[in-house]
Amino acid sequence: MAPTFSQDHKAAIALHVIDQPAFETWLDAQQGRVKTWVQANDFKAARGEVLLVPSEGGHPLMALVGYGTPDQRAKRRYHLAGAAAKLPRGVYELVSGIDSEQIETECFGWLMSSYRFARYAKQNAPDVQLIAPKGVDAAKLEIIAGAEALIRDLINTPAADMGPGDLEAAAGAIASEHGAEMTVICGDDLLSRNFPLIHAVGRAAGHVADRAPRLIDMRWGKSGPMVTLVGKGVCFDTGGLNLKPGSSMGLMKKDMGGAANVLGLAQMIMALGLPVRLRVLIPAVENAVSGNAFRPGDVLTSRKGLTIEVNNTDAEGRLVLADALALADEESPDLVISMATLTGAARVALGPDIAPFFTDDDATALTLSGAAARVQDPVWRMPFHEPYELRIEPGIADLDNAPAGGFAGAITAALFLRRFVGQSRYVHFDIYGWQQVAAPARPKGGLGQGPRTILEALPDLVNL
Repeated sequence: MAPTFSQDHKAAIALHVIDQPAFETWLDAQQGRVKTWVQANDFKAARGEVLLVPSEGGHPLMALVGYGTPDQRAKRRYHLAGAAAKLPRGVYELVSGIDSEQIETECFGWLMSSYRFARYAKQNAPDVQLIAPKGVDAAKLEIIAGAEALIRDLINTPAADMGPGDLEAAAGAIASEHGAEMTVICGDDLLSRNFPLIHAVGRAAGHVADRAPRLIDMRWGKSGPMVTLVGKGVCFDTGGLNLKPGSSMGLMKKDMGGAANVLGLAQMIMALGLPVRLRVLIPAVENAVSGNAFRPGDVLTSRKGLTIEVNNTDAEGRLVLADALALADEESPDLVISMATLTGAARVALGPDIAPFFTDDDATALTLSGAAARVQDPVWRMPFHEPYELRIEPGIADLDNAPAGGFAGAITAALFLRRFVGQSRYVHFDIYGWQQVAAPARPKGGLGQGPRTILEALPDLVNL
């Protein structure tokens, strides 16, 4: 169920979020009984501290949430969401304490604090509701929170229930909801329609109909700038014949996190009615092991005509994205964005919380970085470092899908993808898509990384 705000003002409990440096001033302004109760309970407005103040009749009069100091807040996100997990059941209405620059992000965090993945087992969430504060675009935040919940649900679903066919069905449901057009090219039709890389990666699972490789192509909008989103949809990644060890395979249900994130972003764009021509391309495959699996040493020819030496079948994501990006570029959209759980090297460089992105355009990079700071969806620009181009050229083919040496893996992967985009402005996100340890508004599991930043930046990126 999508997170929503409450409309029940009559039942609302006043919620005071108190900055610790201003706590004494706030306390001095309170009535004697409230002041006595706060002092008796030793409330000091420390970050994450929560206190319920009763009325004379014993009913909740107000709730106090410690906001800590600015330095403490800089090291954490979603402070209000942390408080929501500690508050008793009820409806709360924010009275004071959060400035206008942070209020929407804090409200988004509160909405997401109710998210639980409950497909297979009941997961209890705190029954605490918030009334949207004045000045907050409640409808927009509910759309964004609903899309984030969708992203998490898709990633959290095990591969047994989220194969290529299931991912197609999920995309179809979104298309149907918003009146988008969707076509799918599946199985051996990929060869006749010139998507050889998608077919090569996914053919080992193709003997099962709903596991066959496919290209999902969704279109929405009749006017405005053309924005094309490309998401890696590897629904499970064994590594292929370069088989992953078991410890590395355990989280590979999330290898379709790029597809999940672009679907969530597409849902935001369509639900908000942004004036763009949107296209979503998802190469959906399962990288399996079978007698017809593609092999190390194979040389494959891409849709664009570039040949690729396969030096590691576990570097399959860039292969399926290559054909999809080549298709995207054929109609020269105003902006192409790809999202993928592509390289472990990106996580080594920036850790799991920050999504690196690559672009040649400085203005685009500045716009994305500024948007990320405003919505607290952290991203960081990485370079398309030209001298590393030589590392992806193996000699017997145009490109190498897995350069030897182990250095600059995120950059060489991004450079590989860039070869399949011509004149279109291109941004690539190498995301993790997973919350390792539960935190406020982010239970352990699937996670959106980048869509809120892109949505915030989109009007400036394509001059809406």
